[in-house]
Amino acid sequence: MAITVQSEMQTRTRVKICGITRPEDALAAARLGVDAIGLVFYAKSPRHVELSRAQQICQALPAFVTSVALFLNPEQAQVQQVIDELSIDLLQFHGSENAEFCASFSRPYIKALGVEGEHQLQQLVGEYSQARGVLLDSHVQGAAGGTGKTFDWSLIPAELREKVILAGGLNADNVAQAIAQIRPYGVDLSSGVEASPGIKDIQLMTRLMQQVKRVDCEYE
Repeated sequence: MAITVQSEMQTRTRVKICGITRPEDALAAARLGVDAIGLVFYAKSPRHVELSRAQQICQALPAFVTSVALFLNPEQAQVQQVIDELSIDLLQFHGSENAEFCASFSRPYIKALGVEGEHQLQQLVGEYSQARGVLLDSHVQGAAGGTGKTFDWSLIPAELREKVILAGGLNADNVAQAIAQIRPYGVDLSSGVEASPGIKDIQLMTRLMQQVKRVDCEYE
């Protein structure tokens, strides 16, 4: 039985759509089978949401869809306010937050890391050993995702890939190639499924999910 469970985990790629700013986009993503949606609490991002709008989005989500709150070098009070006022399941940190800070809240977390080299990546992943996953993105200083830039996926060591959430420049045209090459735990998209910053495109999200399901079936 344990072998079967492991095989299923390897062949179903989890999908997160980040930068959700409208309840209707969150619902559309959920209906397509998206596993998680991301809410950006970084004021300089074009995908930033106020708490009142974030509450509407969280309340619209059906069961079994994970809500993720994204921060970049936040004050502790800001993170705590989001936790207190919203039904947030998971925290995501995109800045220079240390492991102690990330683990200091009453929620599990994932840590976004910019990929610059294999040795550096292994060291960073080791520092955030309590993270539920590591989100690997192209290295853009001070950016909270959605940069639309890919990186050299071959830099990801094979032994880390089951914990990796792959991001950075993914879209419906290249996501199947990325999954086939890396076999990550999950993929995270934002600008790759947008009509404009923060406004998701239902057709692009549909194509994305079709491609993810297609490549997953090929590896069953």
